[in-house]
Amino acid sequence: MLDAAVRTFARRGYRIASMDEIAESAGVSKPLVYLYLNSKEELFGSCVRREAAALVAAVRDAVEPGASADRRLWSGLHGFFAHTAAHPDGWALLHLQARTLGEPFAREVAGLRAEIVALVAGLISAAAREAGCPAEPSAAELSGLAQALVGAAESLAEWARADGAEAAGRGPSVEDTAATLMNFAWAGLGNLMAGQGWSPDRERLPEHHRDRVPEADRARAREHGRGRAPERDERGRARDHDGGAGLESGGECGQEAGREHPESPHVSADFS
Repeated sequence: MLDAAVRTFARRGYRIASMDEIAESAGVSKPLVYLYLNSKEELFGSCVRREAAALVAAVRDAVEPGASADRRLWSGLHGFFAHTAAHPDGWALLHLQARTLGEPFAREVAGLRAEIVALVAGLISAAAREAGCPAEPSAAELSGLAQALVGAAESLAEWARADGAEAAGRGPSVEDTAATLMNFAWAGLGNLMAGQGWSPDRERLPEHHRDRVPEADRARAREHGRGRAPERDERGRARDHDGGAGLESGGECGQEAGREHPESPHVSADFS
């Protein structure tokens, strides 16, 4: 019965879908539907809770325990995209229907999202520790990074689902979709952990970030502001004010995290 309800709500929309349609799709009588669930709203809520729990479980179960940080993040993303691809009606119910109908359904979806964001924040924190970076992102930074990554995953899942493109063989595979986001996210995380976070004006970074910006980078920012290109050594690296080479490729932290994981298709853990 819930399968039929999820399918009907996802394809017809909550407001248009009727209990008669759901009963017919489930192959049962309308009185039987009301015997188990008192109203259309209660039925919809049951569908939302079931699909939300299934998605969270799929992501948690996909994360490979004991693997490297990048492999754990990759496997979690792969689990997310594999589940949304295999259950397009469930994803449409959560992403397009429940969050637009207001309370209490939006609250159910917010709870689902909070669980996934917390999981991703934990994986990012583990990546920072594994890389040996002394300046681990703050709780606020971890939350922001996790929110951004989950938001990107949601958009990519909807992009892959739209018009049934993947099922028809026209869209990207689960592996390609996960690799697209992994490559985008992992490179940025690597730069951040290596102390090379981007800013439109690095001299105006918040005080607690300035220690993460190498002096060579600050020197280059000052020279650029004066319209003068920084001097380069024989290897093409920018020199600091003492004539030493700047850390253009990250320090020891970046090198430690810059290993390849050939078992992850298309995914490079290059932190340099």
